[in-house]
Amino acid sequence: MTDTATSGGHGLGARRIDAVDVHAFEVPTDGPDGQEHDGTLAWDSTTMVLVRVHAGGRTGIGYTYGDVSAAAFVSGKLAPLLTGKDPSSPPALWELMGRQIRNAGRPGVGAMAVSAVDIALWDLKARLLDVPLVHLLPAHHDRVPVYGSGGFTNYPLDRLADQLAGWSEQGIPRVKLKTSREPEHDPRRLTAVRKAIGDDTELFADANGALGRKQALYWAHRFHEEWDVRWFEEPVSSADIEGLRMLRQSGPPRLEIAAGEYAYTTRDFVNLVDGFAVDCLQADVTRCGGITGVLEVAGLAAAQHLDLSAHCAPAVSAHAFCAVRRLRHLEYFHDHVRVEHLVFDGNLPPDGGALRPDTSRPGLGLEVKWADAEPHRVHGTRPD
Repeated sequence: MTDTATSGGHGLGARRIDAVDVHAFEVPTDGPDGQEHDGTLAWDSTTMVLVRVHAGGRTGIGYTYGDVSAAAFVSGKLAPLLTGKDPSSPPALWELMGRQIRNAGRPGVGAMAVSAVDIALWDLKARLLDVPLVHLLPAHHDRVPVYGSGGFTNYPLDRLADQLAGWSEQGIPRVKLKTSREPEHDPRRLTAVRKAIGDDTELFADANGALGRKQALYWAHRFHEEWDVRWFEEPVSSADIEGLRMLRQSGPPRLEIAAGEYAYTTRDFVNLVDGFAVDCLQADVTRCGGITGVLEVAGLAAAQHLDLSAHCAPAVSAHAFCAVRRLRHLEYFHDHVRVEHLVFDGNLPPDGGALRPDTSRPGLGLEVKWADAEPHRVHGTRPD
């Protein structure tokens, strides 16, 4: 059997990866006093690690969100491995990268580094073929429904209500706020939001793993009964499989329990599925192994009769999750929308509550706005 990651050939296979360059940009948040808070974390910036892979006179773009150390991981471990390889089969290169980082550490930063490169490889292949990425993938859909997400716990009530109502007014039929940092404040926050969005917009809550099991069960019932919350994301830590299962079994029947955004390997997703821990599985294309990883998780979700929801990174997820048969929706996250509009030209606006890939442009349809991104650079150098 021929290894398409290392052999020559014709067509795409006759081309070779010329170079890989890596960049990182740290963009300050626009929250109160420059910070944003959720149930378990406070932060003042969001870092995008951007990877470009070059072959045949074309350039593929990929990225992840995380610490700048992911950029060093790509530069030190993955770029030398890929140079000179055939770009025609991103999954073969994905397998090669997985073996390369075995001892350096695959979960966490390693998986995020591979994810960024894998996305760039798929984008490169689509650009070499001059087709939009969604047409290169085994697409089941031509759009991805979205839900507006932000609602940070340190927002004053007026900003909280205005942000979520703004998404509803744009025709996005579901919105999410962060909860559970100070649970005693959540009732007035939820009341303000429900009043602002009305009764027809679905309301989601995300605790980011802030609660204990019994505490989460108490709030699950209150959230559903008093504010008609339909989605409770990470009420307890996603590592607490038993706690998630208990909430799924004992919570209100119409309140779905969700987790998966911090799953890095296929085994992480298997643990959630085999543990009967979620009503809807989540996956982050920039963490779970890129587009190749999403395709694996999509098969797992379909086999277990579970829907899969995309976590953030809308510019990539709008293409990648069209290939998910049991697609639920995509988190249209405030921070990532801001960063992607700063760094890229070619972003997709919500249309009728969904993102539709631009099929008039090859690959992801993105071009880097170097001049706009440059003031935020923390790794790499601007291309000539």
